[in-house]
Amino acid sequence: MPSKSKLSCVCWNNYIKNYLASTDYDGTVQLWDASSGQGFTQFTEHRKRTWSVSFSDVDPTKLASGSDDCCVKVWSINQKNCVDTIRNVANVCCVQFSPYSSRMLAFGSADYKIYCYDLRNTRIPWCTILGHGKAVSYVRFLDPYTLVSASTDNTLKIWDLNQTNCSGLSTDSCSLTLNGHTNEKNFVGLSVHDGYITCGSETNEVFSYYKTFPMPITSHRFGSIDPITGQVTNEDNQQFVSSVCWRGKSNMVVAANSSGSIKVLELV
Repeated sequence: MPSKSKLSCVCWNNYIKNYLASTDYDGTVQLWDASSGQGFTQFTEHRKRTWSVSFSDVDPTKLASGSDDCCVKVWSINQKNCVDTIRNVANVCCVQFSPYSSRMLAFGSADYKIYCYDLRNTRIPWCTILGHGKAVSYVRFLDPYTLVSASTDNTLKIWDLNQTNCSGLSTDSCSLTLNGHTNEKNFVGLSVHDGYITCGSETNEVFSYYKTFPMPITSHRFGSIDPITGQVTNEDNQQFVSSVCWRGKSNMVVAANSSGSIKVLELV
């Protein structure tokens, strides 16, 4: 399925199994029918590059996107214009619907903060979380009241939403900081499943954590394929793992790196 611009994110619709959304460097949010291979709707209201798109699991007609234009836009697959816009003070790096509520939305920002919104009132955040030392590149929900975030400060952080406040910054809601991978520059991926947290690393490795332990429980190095011999070597040549995704209800992770290699890994 060809796109006119470099892609930044893809997201499956959890209910309409053949529907897929993508974002690209031109700022377009595109809906695709994977069974026919055709794009069928384009949303073009973002003014700059879009980094992230997320379908709601609870309301599969709803999706949200985040952009360098400092906006999060909420869309409906049944309407051509966005249904709501959240204006932020800095670039939006990632956006994620809660899998447990069609109203709860979280996003990470270049101003080192995480913002959570109740879509019934998008004039002000439901909470604003500060604790990372650099831009927040990913946010995921571990459960209805727990977030995990990734940042280019080389850490993942777990946040207790019950410890946040609605007025001002929440600076004491971090329950655990996870260290071990390297992430100072690139989007390296973040995926969660049943308490397990997996991310990529700029060491060309995949790291897995568990939600109660601050260090990795396991890791896997991609290695490089020598273009002459075809042999796999451990020389990574500045390659990095760029995306990870848990397969639902399984112990398998799909991971991809910056050289275009894709691996299916099993946690045993």
